[in-house]
Amino acid sequence: MAERPLILICNDDGITAPGIRNLIEVMNELGEVVVVAPDSPQSGMGHAITITGILRCDAVSIDDGPQLEYKCSGTPVDCVKLAVNEVLERKPDLIVSGINHGSNASINVIYSGTMSAAMEGCLEGIPSIGFSLCDFAWDANFKPALPFIKKIASKVLAEGLPQDVVLNVNIPKYIEGQEYKGIKMTRQCRGNWEEEFDARQDPRGRGYYWLTGKFVNYDSKTDHDEQALKDYYISVVPTKSDLTAHQEMAQLRAWNL
Repeated sequence: MAERPLILICNDDGITAPGIRNLIEVMNELGEVVVVAPDSPQSGMGHAITITGILRCDAVSIDDGPQLEYKCSGTPVDCVKLAVNEVLERKPDLIVSGINHGSNASINVIYSGTMSAAMEGCLEGIPSIGFSLCDFAWDANFKPALPFIKKIASKVLAEGLPQDVVLNVNIPKYIEGQEYKGIKMTRQCRGNWEEEFDARQDPRGRGYYWLTGKFVNYDSKTDHDEQALKDYYISVVPTKSDLTAHQEMAQLRAWNL
């Protein structure tokens, strides 16, 4: 009898977050699941790793299910590194990260702990996917997205992914009574955050800052992830770890540095 696929699950919202609990439910239908996730929220950590402190990784039991679970004191990337090198007895067939509470479309992919965990899997040569629901609410409705998540994960298990490619999957916030229109393969929107720092004072009169801002879409075209989400499609962006600006190499070599 063939082994079931080994699926590693991580996230950045913490091991008790509803998003990861829903992802575990789906992945249990597809394979043998091991969860290694942060013991507390790690949103916006990007590809940070722990190098000046200790890491703890302890077995836990959060809810019913056949999965094995471990909570880690480190970042999402720490979780993947520990899982692959210490926790698992064999290399996973798939790494899935999420389901994130909030969008990781466009420039958000740079800051995302969810996507960095998936990217770390990609760097390890493991097919990896990051899933995000564009709803920050803790009690967000993940259920309508689960069949699409299962479909995408099943396809990656069956077909694999091109070398050095990780999938960034974003799902529109569920609107009661509406059905998702489908899945679109898109590109990353060109946009950025226009940030402000709200200066405040604590009860003792000491100043501090609270980061605020708004996302601004600079893209004049419509074949990108933000437009797909706006049109109520699930967006899939193939994302690479290679940040080289290959198309601009010839122009810059003309500098003759």
